[in-house]
Amino acid sequence: MSGRTLLPPSPVKSGVTGAPDPGEIFDRAVEEGERRLDQSLLELASTSFIAGFTVVFGVVALGTVEALVGPQFGSVATLAGALAFGVGIVFLVIGRVELFNENFSDPAAAAVEADSWRVTALVRLWVTTFAFNLVGGTLFALVFTVEGVLPPGAGAALSRFATESAARSVRAWFASAIAGGALVSLLSFLLVSADSQGTRLALAYLVGVVLALGPFDHVVVTWLHTFLGVLFGAAITPVSLLAMLVVVTAGNLVGGLGLVTLTHVTQAIGARE
Repeated sequence: MSGRTLLPPSPVKSGVTGAPDPGEIFDRAVEEGERRLDQSLLELASTSFIAGFTVVFGVVALGTVEALVGPQFGSVATLAGALAFGVGIVFLVIGRVELFNENFSDPAAAAVEADSWRVTALVRLWVTTFAFNLVGGTLFALVFTVEGVLPPGAGAALSRFATESAARSVRAWFASAIAGGALVSLLSFLLVSADSQGTRLALAYLVGVVLALGPFDHVVVTWLHTFLGVLFGAAITPVSLLAMLVVVTAGNLVGGLGLVTLTHVTQAIGARE
């Protein structure tokens, strides 16, 4: 995820609200999207790997807080865990790293603006991000299996989530992933719309909380949350894990590219006509 700290506020054209209009937002998205598409393979792989293990901190925080709060406050632990997870999304924004699905909107805007669609660059960006998000997060998750790293009960909380998540139907995975993909891609649009760093960080935190509170499925977050659960004893077969990965990825593409990215790009194009 990118922090979007590079772009200065655009001249205000929206009257008393002071908010940028769709055309201005699109121009900002194009500039950010070009930066993302033009990254070297080494830079892209590195920032994607970092994003993967950064997400793990959010997932571990969620499990730890749920384990600490649950015995005394019951269902309130779910809210407390979501509030803890939101910090992980803030880390991603501050670190300006690449998270799959969050990087749909801006590069798509840049591709449209270039009139060439830059299909090769888009595929390279999304495939590399997807792969290294999963690799970075999966490898880092192993660190937390060492006895004594997590407080008592955290592993059980992570295992419980994984078991409950794997037990859902394919239809539920897909629908939840559409919502999760739309939410994370919407964050990209909101970040480039905001003019202050404080607003960006607040938006990132709120989206992280809502994502975890659903919980709505984002392929990287869901995979790492479930994989950590498996490491702590959740009885989930490799076939179920693979099926979840495929279905959630498909749902994220529908929600992120179809519902959010496509509609915002067409909105900006329509505003220019």
